[in-house]
Amino acid sequence: MKYRPFGTTGMSVSEIGFGCWEMGGSYGSIEEREVIAATNRAIDLGVNCFDTAEGYGMGESERLLAKALGNRRNEVIVVTKFGIQYEHGKDSSRAMVHAAIDRGLKSLDTDYIDVFLVHWPDRKTPFDETMRALDEVVQAGKARAVGLSNFTLDEIKTCMETRRVDVLQYGHNLFDRRMSQWIFPYIKEQSIGLMTYGSLAYGLLAGAFTEETTFEERDWRGRGGGGFSLRLFAPEVFKRNVLVADDLKTIAADYGTTLPQLAIAWALTNGAISTALVGARRVSEVEANVGAVELRLSDDVIAKIDAVFEAREVNTAPKKWVEAVDKF
Repeated sequence: MKYRPFGTTGMSVSEIGFGCWEMGGSYGSIEEREVIAATNRAIDLGVNCFDTAEGYGMGESERLLAKALGNRRNEVIVVTKFGIQYEHGKDSSRAMVHAAIDRGLKSLDTDYIDVFLVHWPDRKTPFDETMRALDEVVQAGKARAVGLSNFTLDEIKTCMETRRVDVLQYGHNLFDRRMSQWIFPYIKEQSIGLMTYGSLAYGLLAGAFTEETTFEERDWRGRGGGGFSLRLFAPEVFKRNVLVADDLKTIAADYGTTLPQLAIAWALTNGAISTALVGARRVSEVEANVGAVELRLSDDVIAKIDAVFEAREVNTAPKKWVEAVDKF
């Protein structure tokens, strides 16, 4: 495994992180025993960052992660998020910050959380109130670092006026390159830690889908996907996206690798990124994902990848970012 600075937090984070959204059940049924084994295999291979959220099954992902980590909790960096999917919608008020950190500590069965993030911007609460409350959590020793997920650039700058943002999190993959244009340059300039999610485009770049693929009832992709994912699974574009993935498989094979490893290696070419999150349900998936850290893509391979998206007329940076956040 290779490691990168996690901004100015003083932590070093594995280039590949373990995304725990699947543990909350939103991707359909999972086998708990397999997930626990995958978690421990990831740690054995040097993965030290695990990203979860209260909103992933309303604490279910956090509880399963705690069970999977067991007595290895202190070997890893645990990131969790709060602020969405409450009965009244988003909430990042001071009261919610303190209530959510305590719920997170209980669900994760830990005395501290390494990184505590606001999941999506709550625009009904003044950002300075949220940032002061996050700082109180740090001062109380309940979190080592705090930050934001899916905030606009102007919103980040407003938050920074009250308290430094330690870590940021955004979606980023071959199909979705919006943030590399609009947010990543500022992150690099400010030396903020950056986590990226959706590295395999929520399964599209895992290489297992066909044009006839269907999803379980509980699987969010069966509804076309969310705005944050550019609705990559909507009926009018899903078949095209599968063809893109098939084209990329050929490039990966010619390069002596697999499509998932190609996709992860591509994500890691951006120097602003601290860790690229990838979900996994099985040990075999973890082992395959970790293999990507040894790949360094040549300019020629990157050009071939870009040519696929151009030939299939895929716009990887549509101007839909703010709209996507508002509609989540």
